[in-house]
Amino acid sequence: MTSFPTSSSSPIVHQNLKINSSNQPSLWLNNTSPFVQPSGLVISCFTMIFGAISNLTALGILAKTHVRFRRRSKAPFLLLTVALLLADLGGHVVPGAFALYLHVDQRHKTQTVKPTRVFCQIFGASMVFFGLCPLLLGCAMAVERCVAITQPFFHASMITVAHARRAVVFISSLALVLAVLPLFAVGTYTTQSPGTWCFLPVHDPQSAADTCLVVAFSSLGLAALTLSLLCNILSGLVLLQTRMKTHDVNTKPAVRCDRRTSSASASSLFCSLDVEMMTQLAAITVVSCVCWSPFLIHILVMQLKHSHRASAPVKDELLLVGLRLASWNQILDPWVYILLRRTVLFRVCCGVYTQRNTVTANSSCADTRRQAFTLQ
Repeated sequence: MTSFPTSSSSPIVHQNLKINSSNQPSLWLNNTSPFVQPSGLVISCFTMIFGAISNLTALGILAKTHVRFRRRSKAPFLLLTVALLLADLGGHVVPGAFALYLHVDQRHKTQTVKPTRVFCQIFGASMVFFGLCPLLLGCAMAVERCVAITQPFFHASMITVAHARRAVVFISSLALVLAVLPLFAVGTYTTQSPGTWCFLPVHDPQSAADTCLVVAFSSLGLAALTLSLLCNILSGLVLLQTRMKTHDVNTKPAVRCDRRTSSASASSLFCSLDVEMMTQLAAITVVSCVCWSPFLIHILVMQLKHSHRASAPVKDELLLVGLRLASWNQILDPWVYILLRRTVLFRVCCGVYTQRNTVTANSSCADTRRQAFTLQ
């Protein structure tokens, strides 16, 4: 897997990196040493290709299994999932192409040169857009599943694919509006150290609009993560309660002799499509929280504490750690669908039930023989 260098001279490699720390421009624009190390170009190229292949693989798996999602109640989730994977794919390809261009452009230069203003504006807008979209789409998926599990009749009668399309359009429009505001002189995008990417000024906002945009970005991201977490917890509790009720019904004395059928029914419930989708969604939420929370919280605190800006020339190690975590979000998302498919869950989860049933059956047989021997 990709490892990120920690030295200040190494490039901010990952093309998915939505945000990063920036030293004062005067500190690194006057540097006359070679700017971009060859290893940074190789790592950027590798991560872009690996991330794109991962997302394409996940999309292919969804295409092969779309028959299971044809039911009206499952189709909205499929549409949101495809939108999330496409956003992750775009986050690898589009900003990745800009980052690779800057890597190649700076590789043979002895003095760092800032990219053109138009290039930096487009690059920064793409990073904001593709950074915010996956978080908001993941939140929409969590809300959709929560409604489907807690209010199934309402969801089946009211929530359609058309509603999911409108949600995707609204989320994309919201992220796009925030991304293009600096293009209309509301805030700015600046070149970030070491000069291979552009983003909103995090350490040195030039105006109140810059601060507001950074706060809006981090606040929207944190709100999406929080809502996703709450919805997933509620959905998981409802599924667990349903499974426990089913298990109690199947283990009544009247059906005691049918323990194997009972276990099969429980395992079938555990490996159902709803559980599969909830498992995938819970994994996505955990990945997003782990990858994005440290970074989003840190940049929000930076904007709220004006005194922190005075230390902008000092390298922000905490921000760099959060940056490295955030860079893996779009790589790990597709692997959730690759690894947590229904077939894999069935083999793992139902295999545990089968093993447990075998042990129980063997134990029961041993007890029966022991009792018979005692009677003799």
